[in-house]
Amino acid sequence: MPSLYSVPIENLKGIGKKRAEMFNRLGVYSVGDLLEFYPSRYENWSQITDISQAPINENVCIKATVGSFINTVRTKGGRILSKFSAFDHSAGVEIVFFNNRYINSMISYGDTLLFYGKITRSVSGLQMLSPQFQKCDAVSDSAGYKPIYRLTGGLQNRIVSNAVKTALEMLPQNVRDPLPQALREKFSLCDYKTAIEQVHFPQNGAQLEQARRRLICQELFILMQGMLKLKKAGKSSTEYKLCKDYTDEFSSLLQFDLTKAQLNAIHDCINDMTNGENAMSRLVQGDVGSGKTAVAAAVCYSAVKNGWQCAFMAPTEILARQHHESLSRLFENSGINVDLLTGAVSESQKKIVRQKTASGETDIAVGTHALITDKTRFNNLGLVITDEQHRFGVSQRAKLVSKGDNPHLLVMSATPIPRTLGLIIYGDLDISVIDTLPPGRHKIDTFLINKSMHSRACNFIKEQIKSGRQAYIVCPLVEENDTDVASADEYAAELMLKEFSDIPVGILHGKMKSAEKEKVITQFEKGEISVLVSTTVVEVGVNVPNATVMMIENAERFGLSQLHQLRGRVGRGSEKSYCILVSESKNPDTLDRLETLCKTNDGFKIADADLHQRGPGDFFGERQHGLPKLAIADFADRENLETAKKMGEYFEENKNAFSASEISTLNACTKRLFNREGYNILN
Repeated sequence: MPSLYSVPIENLKGIGKKRAEMFNRLGVYSVGDLLEFYPSRYENWSQITDISQAPINENVCIKATVGSFINTVRTKGGRILSKFSAFDHSAGVEIVFFNNRYINSMISYGDTLLFYGKITRSVSGLQMLSPQFQKCDAVSDSAGYKPIYRLTGGLQNRIVSNAVKTALEMLPQNVRDPLPQALREKFSLCDYKTAIEQVHFPQNGAQLEQARRRLICQELFILMQGMLKLKKAGKSSTEYKLCKDYTDEFSSLLQFDLTKAQLNAIHDCINDMTNGENAMSRLVQGDVGSGKTAVAAAVCYSAVKNGWQCAFMAPTEILARQHHESLSRLFENSGINVDLLTGAVSESQKKIVRQKTASGETDIAVGTHALITDKTRFNNLGLVITDEQHRFGVSQRAKLVSKGDNPHLLVMSATPIPRTLGLIIYGDLDISVIDTLPPGRHKIDTFLINKSMHSRACNFIKEQIKSGRQAYIVCPLVEENDTDVASADEYAAELMLKEFSDIPVGILHGKMKSAEKEKVITQFEKGEISVLVSTTVVEVGVNVPNATVMMIENAERFGLSQLHQLRGRVGRGSEKSYCILVSESKNPDTLDRLETLCKTNDGFKIADADLHQRGPGDFFGERQHGLPKLAIADFADRENLETAKKMGEYFEENKNAFSASEISTLNACTKRLFNREGYNILN
């Protein structure tokens, strides 16, 4: 139905220019957009619940007779309060409306109506506050299911619902289905027209479930198809071919043995850069402390020894500095030049480094976003590495790659992602997983406590410090803009006065200047600071093996994956390490979520739990993954993710069996989804 995407929303009956602007604010510009503007939830008016059986504080529909005249009074605050009693065969309930001056003309004594809302328990008995209501026979139009849409100022749900009904009338009877018939039959999916009609106005729960499953699987399948196209488009030919693998020579520089998982990841990269016509596009994914940096260093070593330059981009100044220092130490006597380029570097030093990268004197340029500015040029860029990939968008990665002539690309992530989700998020990359930790990494004991045990936790930290160890204390905010959470500055001051008056305490947060942050980190690394009070700026890049305790205040405010990252700051030395989660939450679900950290140190299990409980946002921040925005699918929906993955495999295996028209329709849908996010590569 491509034609409906070219019909402006204002062309619909009842939608003028002013209302069209409201729809535009919701991302709806055309009739086609409106049909794919799915309800956010539904009110089920068809399932009538007896008043006596209605669960407290849950939306229900009751059928009740008005049993008293409406009593309307004006409160001291000037509000209009209207009350009346209603009853069914099982019990009675008091109905209350606020500031509805028309209620007396809409409801009369003796009327039997449907009321939809939450029943609560008050001193006088059961109450229903400001419910929606309608005549019993008015339900037949939608068989009891009322779609509720996302709204914006001035736009009512009734207007959206009526507009959708009009749009559905424009949908051709023989509309071209985005999914080929054979694919629908294979996976028991209904046709597109049926799904669109039923997702907006289902007659029953079975229809709604059928429609949603079809549209969710379609959206995920199309997303996977688009990522596959991106992957193929990114497989550009390159002249950079490794003539020799220097992994064994690199290993001799190390004071430890690489694990089998690390060697496998290195082999994958070397194989990509040696064989085939296309440049490498690979993700190396591993848990906290699994040794991804050593893998990156090994690949850099072979690249430089083959005459190429490398660009190594990290998301923060702290992490970039950490990588620069570790690579500089490792390659100190190897003849490999490693330079640092970040926003904190002085202008004069930036100029020198840029001259060296442009001339080819710099072999490995480590930096932040400064690497992708127009001023930074390379002489012979053969390998690009980005660390903590989930913090970069696809466009930033592409910009760094554009600094060379189709260089190889290696991206790394210490945020474990469930495999099926990873296939989507990183669908344009090949994936290597480091699934074992190096020998000597101790399991970190994790405890969940409340404020009543806070002093005991601080005493434990003091004992660790007396033994020569150090500790992190993380709090969520930098400033006191939330009465529930102490700021880093004030909290550190309180600790220095009360708990750690005789212990050196440092403060670190994102609003400090780079030079200040670097000074504090250096002091902590040297042991001049025993306790580092910080925000999540320490999540990556701070590596102090002597630190054995990580205490996280208000732990409920973090996702599990982020807590796991923070926990990974300790346990890096030879001593036993501990993580203490502090939370005053009484919510059973929240406490159960935090207990997950206490039960396992496996980042992949934690990521899976996080995805299931909180969705994908915790992995990527606010749309940082750069994927097209989904209209109905949810990355936490593992069952439909698996179905969509199988659909993709079946489609690729049987591509020749599908008609040119079916493939053309599918391609148009894929293009439309990705073009909204600016992926013109699919044109």
